[in-house]
Amino acid sequence: MAKAHPFYSLHRQGMIRAGVCTPIATAGDPAANAEAAIALAKAGDAENADLLVFPELNLTSYAIDDLHLQDALLDATEAGVAAIVAASATLKPVLLVGAALRRNGRVYNCALAIAQGRILGVVPKSFLPNYREYYEKRWFASGLGLSGLSIDVAGQSVPFGTDLIFAASDLSDFVFHAEICEDYWAPTPPSTAGALAGALVLCNLSASNITVGKARERALLSASHSVRTASAYLYSASGPGESTTDLAWDGQGEIYELGELLATSERFELTTEIVYADIDLERLRLERMRTGTFNDAAAAAGHPETRFRRIAFDHQSKFEDIGFRRKLRRFPFVPNTPSKLADDCYEAFNIQVEGLRKRIVATGAKRLVIGVSGGLDSTHALIVAAKAMDRLGRPRSEILGFTMPGFATSDETKANAWALMKALGVTGDEIDIRPAANQMLRDMDHPYASGEPVYDITFENVQAGLRTDYLFRLANQRDGFVVGTGDLSELALGWCTYGVGDHMSHYAVNSGVPKTLIQYLIRWTVQTGEFSGDTAEVLSRILGTEISPELVPADAEGNMQSTQDRIGPYELHDFFLHYTIRHGLRPSKIAFLALQAWQDSDAGSWPEGFPADARNQYDLATIAKWLETFLWRFFQTSQFKRSAIPNGPKVSAGGALSPRGDWRAPSDGVAKPWVEELRSSLP
Repeated sequence: MAKAHPFYSLHRQGMIRAGVCTPIATAGDPAANAEAAIALAKAGDAENADLLVFPELNLTSYAIDDLHLQDALLDATEAGVAAIVAASATLKPVLLVGAALRRNGRVYNCALAIAQGRILGVVPKSFLPNYREYYEKRWFASGLGLSGLSIDVAGQSVPFGTDLIFAASDLSDFVFHAEICEDYWAPTPPSTAGALAGALVLCNLSASNITVGKARERALLSASHSVRTASAYLYSASGPGESTTDLAWDGQGEIYELGELLATSERFELTTEIVYADIDLERLRLERMRTGTFNDAAAAAGHPETRFRRIAFDHQSKFEDIGFRRKLRRFPFVPNTPSKLADDCYEAFNIQVEGLRKRIVATGAKRLVIGVSGGLDSTHALIVAAKAMDRLGRPRSEILGFTMPGFATSDETKANAWALMKALGVTGDEIDIRPAANQMLRDMDHPYASGEPVYDITFENVQAGLRTDYLFRLANQRDGFVVGTGDLSELALGWCTYGVGDHMSHYAVNSGVPKTLIQYLIRWTVQTGEFSGDTAEVLSRILGTEISPELVPADAEGNMQSTQDRIGPYELHDFFLHYTIRHGLRPSKIAFLALQAWQDSDAGSWPEGFPADARNQYDLATIAKWLETFLWRFFQTSQFKRSAIPNGPKVSAGGALSPRGDWRAPSDGVAKPWVEELRSSLP
């Protein structure tokens, strides 16, 4: 059921719905082709599309050779344009259609932007292929160098030239550019200048006959161009109905955003088709804002925005809930595609191993010192250390693992810690920190020392601090350095004890890896045989253990302290973290995306191997609650910890939080602007 509040509108969230069309062509019949285009335009309107892209020369079809130079056909083409313009008057989508048009004694292969009964402008093709099977210079004039001109078509005098971009005056960031087929096979695609001039959506009207392997080439060009220009790239190739005198056609339609494929058509289908995707324009704009090279490229090109005409149109969006057509990863740090998951896990794990290996060589350390709790983070740091020693050809016995039971250490985690150290062949030892903790609490006159069950932050941090204090002194004593175990998620939330605590180490090998990815890295090492036998068995047990700092004794029912009960689910916090530090989105936009990703556990895909009983779902109230917690902790209370973190390798493109790397922020900042934006924007 559609919801009335503007929060639920993808337009309110800086997005549009785009469609790539594959009509059935009729060779050399503009009237029939116009009718087919109008039918698809109406279908797109019913699906609330904002922009529809058709193939090159879809009004005549492409492969008609010398018929392109026949006045009768060109007259019929203008009549077809007029019919589409008339039909568009009551339709919402902007249409990009392809037609051959006459101007000043020449014929141009053109893209026409049409919206609500108006031709916004006409863009001629710049690069005309005239090699192998192509013969376009026989029929068409190139649009290269044409700017500031106009053309009369279908009773309207409209802008004409390669200097056009189109911008909705009432929908921020909806700015698009059109190029035609060969244009993006050229070394200098016109859309590059269009992007530098401000277009966030790049559209390609293409004919492009199919040959073996060509579909992969098109995909490569579209994906790479969308990355290079920080844009969405919409590609539409001719499909069924084109003349097959000497060529064949597959109707490939694709939508990419920042290199990610959002939608693709069924090729070689004998039906008309539109594939849709909701494009995040706000994300694209923010990507350009944070990438200084984009502006440098515009400056190097003489600032194309000074040469382009920006054609305004009123899109008249109603800011309604029209649903959501976009796949979102619940775990943005973890790919959904099995092949990518394996590749990314391999890279992430080996980034950590190589980072630690280099630090061992640089320091000349004889040993590594790690506190092993039996939890996820210390487990992962330990297996990374084991592989680093393997790579150096050194015995794992030079890794010194210490389990340090405190007041709330469970038998299960302690047993797992010992089992893991034995299985890996590291040197294990145990130091009971309770006597030292009791002494410190007595010295401080803490109520716990007098028998009162007071488990405050001091009680917790006395234990956390002692563990780290022991590790540093052990490293001094045994010619080693301390390998940190804290992860990216904990750094984001400030869920670490500052200074002499788990905040500090000599090398923070996990500091670039979020909690959700650590689970997958451990699971990957088991599935791929990086570790097998007893080690694999212990790792699998640890993956099923409740995340807990184990600093407070169990309650009357025997329930142990749960980190996620206190600060919220890490799977949500990692989602919030990604869109905050990687993309800089508004909190309400992050809430909107989180709702789309997490509101239904049965919808969408889960990463391969994700346990069925752990597939959670969250409503908006829950998402908003934990997002506000995240915002407060991230922006208000924990930056001072991140401003003083030890070295550690950046792992994910989603970001890192080192002040020497991805994230620089004041330690005394406030969360107010983010919290207020969230509260004011939600239903």
